Amino acid sequence: MADASGGREAVAVAVAEGAAPPPFQYSPDNVPGADGDVDPTEITFPGCSCLTSSCVAHVCSCLRRGENYDNLCLRAADNEEYARPIFECNALCQCGESCQNRVVQRGLQLRLEVFKTAKKGWGLRTLEFIAKGRFVCEYAGEVLGFNEACRRIQAQKPQDSNYIIAVREHLHSGQVMETFVDPTYIGNVGRFLNHSCEPNLFMVPVRVDSMVPKLALFAARDIAAGEELSYDYSGRFCNSPLTSREQQTSEEDNRVRKPCYCGSRACASFLPWDGSLFSTPDKCSESSS
Repeated sequence: MADASGGREAVAVAVAEGAAPPPFQYSPDNVPGADGDVDPTEITFPGCSCLTSSCVAHVCSCLRRGENYDNLCLRAADNEEYARPIFECNALCQCGESCQNRVVQRGLQLRLEVFKTAKKGWGLRTLEFIAKGRFVCEYAGEVLGFNEACRRIQAQKPQDSNYIIAVREHLHSGQVMETFVDPTYIGNVGRFLNHSCEPNLFMVPVRVDSMVPKLALFAARDIAAGEELSYDYSGRFCNSPLTSREQQTSEEDNRVRKPCYCGSRACASFLPWDGSLFSTPDKCSESSS
């Protein structure tokens, strides 16, 4: 058993017999990257003034957009193609620790197991039933600036595993907010999640103490004990259909992409490809300025 307590996560993550994952420093939370551009531990949000054990929608300043959770499960909205903003109560809030708007910040609450797959390297499976909408785990690691993410991607060899994820959120103002997380050297159990073209998890950026989000993974459907956990590396929300732009991107250059072994009926044959981080160093510098 590999103790995943990490100060916040009280549940152990099992390692299958005979398995020996590559060494890395375990952290249940995001940490500042080596470049020091982003500090995910900084508290910048004001807290709510609710003097109750659990906050109420439209009264609590953190719940101006409505309730986020229902019995620890993400509340589903009809006809949503994209994840809506989620703000949990934070360290400065007056409400209690039992507030229903504190879910992702509590960390891992399920029994999971790291195991060796037949073709995909290491994988992660659940040892217990997970209800649809339930928070499963965070994808935590070093939070990097754009230039450092570019540098690390470009330093990789073809046979190296890539753990860096780029999350882009489109704001109402037209701006795009980018978050880069790399659990290669420092991270949590989320680094063992494999891609699937029909995944049982989906990722939602959840904000607690600042605008730096926690990349939270929720169950897209009921998941049986023993199932491998997976999400779509392209960031599709709740298995929504591929857009024409995504389909075009997936056909651009199969020569440099890695094969997909998810085995689903909708398998695209290749892992999702994001060419933006493979720009030249000069272009990376221009993009971040």
